[in-house]
Amino acid sequence: MSTPKDLRYSEEHEWVKVEDGKVRIGITHFAQSELGDIVFVELPQVGDEIKTDDPFGSVESVKTVSELYAPISGTVVEVNADLEDSPEFVNESPYEKAWMIVVEPADASEVENLLTAEQYEQLISE
Repeated sequence: MSTPKDLRYSEEHEWVKVEDGKVRIGITHFAQSELGDIVFVELPQVGDEIKTDDPFGSVESVKTVSELYAPISGTVVEVNADLEDSPEFVNESPYEKAWMIVVEPADASEVENLLTAEQYEQLISE
């Protein structure tokens, strides 16, 4: 199971990648493997505000529906529209093709509160 070292992670199994002052968010390899085959992804709209630890969307698998929780607060500036027609990208490529949203952070330092790859690996091994 891959846990890229250049990302930060939430305890709710979202990953965060800082790019040019913005933050790209998706769900981890661990999360998608626990959910099973993803059949639907519901995401916010561009312009929506998200708040740390509040739900911002959901993923539906053949097993269950799971909320997506915001790892940081900010404004959604981009949404991965490819997931509407190809939700299976979440299972196939959780860190590349299946990013979910890009956020303009309200406070960029919030990223520092998230787990490192090592801390996240410790969390999922418990």
